[in-house]
Amino acid sequence: MMEILIGGDKGDKVFMDAAMGNRHGMISGATGTGKTITLQILAEGYSKIGVPVFLADIKGDLSGITTAGKPHEKITQRIKDIGIKDYLQHGNAAVFWDIFAKTGHPVRATISDMGPLLLSNLLELNDTQTGVLYSCFKIADDNGLLLLDLKDLRALLAWVGNQDKALQTEYGNIAAASLGAIQRQLLVLEEQGAEHFFGEPAIQLEDFCKTDFSGNGVISILDATDLVSKSPRLYATFLLWLLSELFENMPEVGDADRPKLVLFFDEAHLLFDQAPKALLDKIEQIVRLIRSKGVGVYFISQSPLDVPEDILGQLGLKIQHALRAYTPKDQQVIKSVAGTFRANPKIDTEAAIQELKTGEALVSVLNMDGSPAQVERILIRPPESQIGPISQEQRDELLKRSPFHGRYDQEADRESAYEMLKKKAEQQQQEKLEEQEAKQEKKAAAGGGRQRQSVTEALLKNAARSIGTTVGRQIVRGIMGSLLGRK
Repeated sequence: MMEILIGGDKGDKVFMDAAMGNRHGMISGATGTGKTITLQILAEGYSKIGVPVFLADIKGDLSGITTAGKPHEKITQRIKDIGIKDYLQHGNAAVFWDIFAKTGHPVRATISDMGPLLLSNLLELNDTQTGVLYSCFKIADDNGLLLLDLKDLRALLAWVGNQDKALQTEYGNIAAASLGAIQRQLLVLEEQGAEHFFGEPAIQLEDFCKTDFSGNGVISILDATDLVSKSPRLYATFLLWLLSELFENMPEVGDADRPKLVLFFDEAHLLFDQAPKALLDKIEQIVRLIRSKGVGVYFISQSPLDVPEDILGQLGLKIQHALRAYTPKDQQVIKSVAGTFRANPKIDTEAAIQELKTGEALVSVLNMDGSPAQVERILIRPPESQIGPISQEQRDELLKRSPFHGRYDQEADRESAYEMLKKKAEQQQQEKLEEQEAKQEKKAAAGGGRQRQSVTEALLKNAARSIGTTVGRQIVRGIMGSLLGRK
């Protein structure tokens, strides 16, 4: 049996059975109570037993997990209080990722991979606009239009707006107002830097599921400091996309002796805030079923009540750091949180939640039969890696030595909806020019006189004024036409 030491006190230790790692978990507590350290020691524990880990670094201080920790009197005392005999400070194999490609390897996904449900949530669309987006995706599929990046989606929306009458019979009414609203939201998304995320080469999920030469699980660290501050909606949507992709693509493994992958989602409330019911139902379904794929999901937030009740009921591991009660509402929250633990006659759970010091926690694990164990009050074990971030020089060196160095750095732009619609627009214009030229030639032949300017020259100049030299101008005009309500 593989176990992960969470902590203990006065020689009594609390372990988590690795076989229960795919039953998910929750780390909660007020700011500054030790949630990040708890996340770090769990990631270390999983890595040590050969389980790859994906985590989001919200505050930028988890990069230290790559480097051995340094001796400190507080760490020494904590080891003694818990009774740890095999404590050894060391770093862990890790890979840095960053959607903005500043502090890690770029992370990309295509528009098609994201799908209309997650994309509509990202764009904060209403039901009518969401329906229009679904129709646009269906139109793209039926016409063989690849949607890879944001310019593909913009080109598709502009084309659909120009072809709305022709498409209405098969796809229903596609309101210009809804198309305009989607286009405006895309502009907002671009301002937040989302264009860095959509495109190719798309991330390969298996790159999050690696072990090193020693058999330790590689820890994938997503730098989410800028992401959460600039675009929390994109952060949440990316995590939900990752979850759904793993669910759809990983094979069934049943109950194994340890998970195949564990995910740590910090600022978990962002995943559920303002999410439509259809998406919440989807998330609940995935969380319930993904354990059969050998994937464990751990949410980190200030309160367990930030997670929907249906999902909270599926979480096996619960680690609760201190909460403070300053108002009657806070007291009610603490009472509700205390009620999520299996009672221990030795502990007043409600009172303990308010009394916990930094680095202390109330912990409930799953027994071998899957039932929740009684809540225990413990000291969280110290991490064996560095507490706090590494230097930029150290990060740069690790990026250079990364097995994915150069794989995702260069963005690709193969033929997709934008290029295909550009060709179609150019072809239609050429046909129009040829038709007009034939008419002019016929007219000239009938009139018998020489024109001061050749027909071809006149038509080409007219075409240049009409469409410009690039489809980009055509698409921009199409977008602006939709925004202004022109047909």
